Amino acid sequence: MKGGHIEGPVVTDLLVTDAGVETHSGPRLVTASTHGTGCALASGVATGLAQGLSLSASVARSIAFVRAAIEKAPGFGHGHGPLNHGHAIGPFPLT
Repeated sequence: MKGGHIEGPVVTDLLVTDAGVETHSGPRLVTASTHGTGCALASGVATGLAQGLSLSASVARSIAFVRAAIEKAPGFGHGHGPLNHGHAIGPFPLT
């Protein structure tokens, strides 16, 4: 469960399985560039699983990917702008 919509200085995401609850917490990034976080997180988890990672490792890596995508967001649009989904690939010209 993604915890970004809960207010406060810390964001806590939860991985809930039959084995219990695993928490992933980190400081909140103050930004409006959060459009697409849920889809990016889910896609990252699915990619990790397809690559043979455990569910826990897939979730942790996906959370790190989304955090970096928020940090490196281009700042487009008004309101909630997009993440930088391509941050791990390399720099792209904006023209």
